[in-house]
Amino acid sequence: MVTITPSPLLGTVKIPPSKSFAHRAIISAFLSNSPCTVSNIELSKDIEATLSCVKALGGNAEFDNNTKTVSFKKADKSSAKTPVLDCGESGSTLRFFIPIALALGSSASFKGHGKLMERPLEPYFEIFEKKGINYHKTENILTLSGKLTSGEFSLDGSVSSQFLTGLLFALPLLDGDSIIKIDGNLSSKGYVDITLDVLKNFGIEIENFSYKTFTVKGNQKYTATNYTVEGDFSQAAFFLVAGALGCDISCQGLKKDSLQGDKKITEILKKAGAKVTWIDNDTLKASSSALMHGITVDADEIPDLIPIISVLLSFCKGKSRIENAARLRLKESDRLAAMASELSKMDAAITEGDDFLEISGKQTLRGCDLSSWNDHRIAMALSIAACRTEGDISIDGAKKAITKSYPAFFDDYVKLGGNVK
Repeated sequence: MVTITPSPLLGTVKIPPSKSFAHRAIISAFLSNSPCTVSNIELSKDIEATLSCVKALGGNAEFDNNTKTVSFKKADKSSAKTPVLDCGESGSTLRFFIPIALALGSSASFKGHGKLMERPLEPYFEIFEKKGINYHKTENILTLSGKLTSGEFSLDGSVSSQFLTGLLFALPLLDGDSIIKIDGNLSSKGYVDITLDVLKNFGIEIENFSYKTFTVKGNQKYTATNYTVEGDFSQAAFFLVAGALGCDISCQGLKKDSLQGDKKITEILKKAGAKVTWIDNDTLKASSSALMHGITVDADEIPDLIPIISVLLSFCKGKSRIENAARLRLKESDRLAAMASELSKMDAAITEGDDFLEISGKQTLRGCDLSSWNDHRIAMALSIAACRTEGDISIDGAKKAITKSYPAFFDDYVKLGGNVK
């Protein structure tokens, strides 16, 4: 249980490295099978899971906590006939490594914790059936046998872009060229842009035709590259929203021309009436305004921002709506239900629909006992709401939940003047 007494947050916070870039850079460095380093790494539970899977497949990777660097050497063969890849609760890790293991010709078992194995994997299962790959799934284990082969792939783009990223990692390793055709609209295109950018840095060329078709030449080689991970806009969003709610926080370590889709938080804050300023090329600040007002937000491209945006809109004058948000029900928690439930306990005027939230803003909310829903983004979003509550809030499970992506969140919160017990 974490208890927060409302207090203003003031100062500069170094934003942790982007988890999205870190996953992709670590995997690309592993697939290069040559000495190189990936720098600016924070060892969250999700990144630990990705490193664990690299090692399970024979990768030679070592993390140095002093330098925050992962160093790679030429990989060893995995000693396990059927390696077990423990993906923790990381959807990215699971979905990225499934096709990679099959491309490397490795029968493998994938282990998940929490709700991980309840999250959709059907787009891969459809490919397995067409390619003759055997799979067996139980409550927490997925076992695969077979080898991925090149060719034409059809992929439902509406479930998650992580399936596409997994294939983009794996297909360049295969004999023969491949083509991926996206059925319907591809969600979270920003994450695909990140994938393509990291792959290009490691020497892999992919042709993207308007996010509808991707062509991948076979027999490509990953080139060893020393790579530095940029700061994470999805984590900066918590402190930027705190700034919009009246705190005085500068967020350091961000990239002004970042490809991250969650950079859209800056546009959303401006649309709601907040002032957003780049102090220099890597430091960003948001400030409150008397003109803060309700807006409509499309969640399709920015699902990870919705918990903290829900908090922002709870304090904006007038009515707001978050729509196209059905995918949030399939995250670490049902994030629509979670935010509607917890903000309602705080007396927010919030209505939950199948794929939307409607919110009427208030000046302050009520302190009370809350649940993190074992979800890092719910825990952090509710902590920021405490900046404008009357009375303490207590969040059950918050300390454990944040280890998934931002283990130092409450340390940073306290350094900024937060009163956390």
